[in-house]
Amino acid sequence: MGIIYCEKDRTFTLQTKETTYQMQVDQYGFLLHLYYGKKAEGCMDYLLTYYDRGFSGNPYDAGTDRTYSMDALPQELSCYGNGDFRSASLMLENGDGSMSCDMRYKSYTIRDGKYSLPGLPAVYADNDEAQTLEIVLEDPATGVEAMLLYGVLPELDIITRSVYVRNQSSEKIYVNKVMSAELDFLYGDYDLLTFYGRHAMERNLQRVPVAHGSQMIGSVRGTSSHQYNPMMILAEKDTTEDHGGCYAMSFVYSGNFQGEVLKDQYNQTRMLLGVQEECFRYPLEAGETFYAPEVILSYTDQGMNRLSQNLHSCIRHHICRGKYKTEVRPVLVNSWEAAYFDFTGETLYNLAKEARSLGIDMLVLDDGWFGKRDDDNSGLGDWYVNEKKLGETLGGLVKRVNDLGVKFGIWIEPEMISEDSDLYREHPDWALTIPGRKPVRSRNQLVLDFSRKEVVDGIFGQISAVLDNANIEYVKWDMNRSLMDVFSVMTKDQGRVMYDYVLGLYDFLDRMVNRYPDLLIEGCSGGGGRFDAGMLYYTPQIWCSDNSDAIDRLRIQYGTSFGYPVSAMGAHVSAVPNHQTGRITPLHTRGVVAMSGTFGYELDLLKLTEEEKDEVRSQIGEFRKYAPLIQNGRYYRLTDPFKSEVCAWEIVGNSQEEVLLNVVMEEIHGNMTVNYVQLRGLDESALYKDQTTGRIYSGAALMHGGMPLPAEFGEYRAYQYHFVRE
Repeated sequence: MGIIYCEKDRTFTLQTKETTYQMQVDQYGFLLHLYYGKKAEGCMDYLLTYYDRGFSGNPYDAGTDRTYSMDALPQELSCYGNGDFRSASLMLENGDGSMSCDMRYKSYTIRDGKYSLPGLPAVYADNDEAQTLEIVLEDPATGVEAMLLYGVLPELDIITRSVYVRNQSSEKIYVNKVMSAELDFLYGDYDLLTFYGRHAMERNLQRVPVAHGSQMIGSVRGTSSHQYNPMMILAEKDTTEDHGGCYAMSFVYSGNFQGEVLKDQYNQTRMLLGVQEECFRYPLEAGETFYAPEVILSYTDQGMNRLSQNLHSCIRHHICRGKYKTEVRPVLVNSWEAAYFDFTGETLYNLAKEARSLGIDMLVLDDGWFGKRDDDNSGLGDWYVNEKKLGETLGGLVKRVNDLGVKFGIWIEPEMISEDSDLYREHPDWALTIPGRKPVRSRNQLVLDFSRKEVVDGIFGQISAVLDNANIEYVKWDMNRSLMDVFSVMTKDQGRVMYDYVLGLYDFLDRMVNRYPDLLIEGCSGGGGRFDAGMLYYTPQIWCSDNSDAIDRLRIQYGTSFGYPVSAMGAHVSAVPNHQTGRITPLHTRGVVAMSGTFGYELDLLKLTEEEKDEVRSQIGEFRKYAPLIQNGRYYRLTDPFKSEVCAWEIVGNSQEEVLLNVVMEEIHGNMTVNYVQLRGLDESALYKDQTTGRIYSGAALMHGGMPLPAEFGEYRAYQYHFVRE
């Protein structure tokens, strides 16, 4: 199928539809990386060269051969302490305190299907869709093993990678660093694409040349973070959206991470992605195993649009699970920007009535429904309904709303605790704090120690009691601060707490998914602070950003699209002036931007004019018409909103039968010049009919001639063109 072992050359070759990945066990038992790129045949070990490299050590096995050095050879799992002075994938602290490991080949297994990881999210696939390669390496001096896992999904041009570390020695050891994936390139001049940001302005694209030394991104915040996304791209210099070679790494993990690209003294490039080594020192007693999270790899020589589509397809069909994996999501209105903390059951019921009249499917009750919670200074951890504030039970309110024909959802923040809460007064030790030190507050709240099972059990019991007593069909899971004061009273090895915290989070989410299989969960961390493939395994959509300004969202959603599908992006129409920027944009424009996401509303419907209500009804009708295409089609970036006065993107049906072209004018000038947008991904020989004007165009004309855009007065105008093949 996709994995071939050649005994003669001792090579492992992973073949996908359009790519080849090859490695070799050499004469000393080192597992060397030979090639990853466009599909190729034959043994590629001729690419390796051997010279006497000054100050590059030689393994003892090589005897007097000074031409053999791990400091210059491409590897699958580089180790600290075996002569490679570059950033390593694996760093172990042995029972005697030494910092060294030297992993050599021991055995392999090939089997149908895709491996899974205990307690961790991972790509899944049927036995006829994927194969797994397991390669066991061993340190002869200690007996410690590293098992490399490769999952191959040939039709998607996807390869996944993970690592187990097994302590087969007789003493306790520490894993001080483990990178889940490593790519070594013998040559090449590359650019590195990363996605930086801040709260309310996430995933801005940065493209910089790979220079000598290390370029690093990462997070020590306990989440994947607003500041850097755990996905990066290595691209050849001339690579564009539609042409050129590029590689992607995407981390299936939601906690601290580290991504690094370095160019060494010999102009070789190494790309690494895994758990953040800072504040990480994971103990392994004799016989114990550490499981590293998974990385998704993909390569194409057809540009970054194709690379993104590979990742989109993998995440949409092999990461996301459950009822809403491919199903169109309900159109919802969230109460936050409509009411903030100021609501009653009756005001919510009136909002639901208005929602029903406009064709909205669901009302979501945001923060403030529980405990003593009239602002963000108290109540977190007390997950019981504030019936005095609602004026009724939550179950009663939900039933009244359901009787209108409107679904109901709620907001929760299970990982947090307020010092002013019943839970904190009863269990102050459940919060992450360092004995003898005052904690660092953020948003006036602390973080619960989810590395402890009893804490996860306690909060899960509270949340499930709420969900069991009302017909809740949607949950927005929020997380509104970074981790600090990371100390658990339950362990002496504090270097494991950050990692175990994420395992506790995944355990909680897995219980929710299994107990409530029809529940739609939306991930959130101050918007896009935990937007990663790991969360999407449990929550098929994530609130893309707390910034709902349509023009800022063009850039946020553009950057997000490099690694994640439209179906994963929580996007809503909000009020103007926008609550984050003060900007005023047309309602139509806000709708067009939000449609390239899960689509919904974040405003007070009762304050809309009759004209605006008619436009909302029209928007919802348009969205329902386009939703299957938006959810499952192929996404193309047509312009760069950071550089162009036009932001244009396109979604094409998988059989090229229809296309939705979306355009927003970011700038307007006097005596405006005409902009032309060239479409992508159509059948050049087919004819396409504009569903608004009735005009017919050839696919070749739309792709190579393009569409002229109106030069109209007015800021931030938006246009949608829907073409269907004749």
